[in-house]
Amino acid sequence: MFSPLTHLKQSSLLRRGLYGLMATLMAITIGLATPTPSHASIFDLIFQGIRYVQLGNMSDRDEVNLGAQIDRQLKAQQGVRIYNRNASINSYINEIGQRLAATSDRPDLPYTFQVVDNNSVNAFATAGGFVYIQTGLIRAAENEAELAGVMAHEIGHITGRHALQQMRQRALASGVAGSLGVRQEALVGLGVQLALHLPNSREAEHDADRRGFHNMGRAGYDTTGFISFMRKLEGRNTAEFLSTHPNPGNRVNNLQAMHSAGTFASNAGVGTDAAAYRNRIRGL
Repeated sequence: MFSPLTHLKQSSLLRRGLYGLMATLMAITIGLATPTPSHASIFDLIFQGIRYVQLGNMSDRDEVNLGAQIDRQLKAQQGVRIYNRNASINSYINEIGQRLAATSDRPDLPYTFQVVDNNSVNAFATAGGFVYIQTGLIRAAENEAELAGVMAHEIGHITGRHALQQMRQRALASGVAGSLGVRQEALVGLGVQLALHLPNSREAEHDADRRGFHNMGRAGYDTTGFISFMRKLEGRNTAEFLSTHPNPGNRVNNLQAMHSAGTFASNAGVGTDAAAYRNRIRGL
C-alpha cells in the first residue's frame, strides 16, 4: 500500500544519498585534477594521461624516465646520431658536463651528456638531465671555458625545468590536454619537438643564462668564456642555434653585467687555454 509519509521519507533519503554521491564524485574529480605529490605516482599507475597535471611537481625519477623516452625517440625517429668515432671526445665532454653538474642547482640529478655527430653549431637539452652537444659547436668553441658556458646554459634549462613548463603550455595551446591530462606518448612527442624545433622563450633563455653563468663560475671556469662564445654567435650564420636560442645580443649585455659584478674574478684564465683545448678535441 502506498503511504505518503513513507514516500516522503524515501524521497528525502534518496535526495540525501544523491547529494552525498555528487559530493563524493566532485571530491574525486578535484583529486584527479590536482593530485598531491605523495599520491601522484599512484594516480599515474592507475590513470593513463595523468602526467599533464604532474608536470609542475614531477619527481626526479619520473622526469628522468620521461627524458629517457625522449632520448630514444630522438635517436630512433629524428635522426639524432651520437658521435662514436673517438671515445676520448665523448669522455672529455662528459668530464666537463659532470664537473658542471656537480655545482648546478640540481646536483643529484643523473645527467647524461652526449656528443651529436652534426656539423651545425648547436646544443640542446631535454627533461631529466639529457644534454646534447653537436660536433660543430665543439669545433666552433675557442677553448674549454667557451664550451663550458654553452653546456652550463643547457644545464640551466634542466635545473629551471623549462622543458616541463613548455610541455604544459604547449599541451594547453594544442588541445592535447584532456580532462585527466596528457597521454605519455603525447608528452614524449612534445619533448622531441621542443628539443629540435621550437624556440625557448626569452624568459627561459635569460634564466638559463643566469643559472649557467653562476654554475660555470662555481665550477671554477672563467665566465668570460660564455660571453665570448655568445658574441661569436652574433657574427656567424648559426641559424640552427638561434632558432632555438633567440636574442643573443641582449643576452650578451646581461652576461656582461653579471661578469662585471666580479663574483668570480678569481677564476680569470681558467679554461681559456686554446692550445690545450685543441689538443683535447684533436681528431674530431
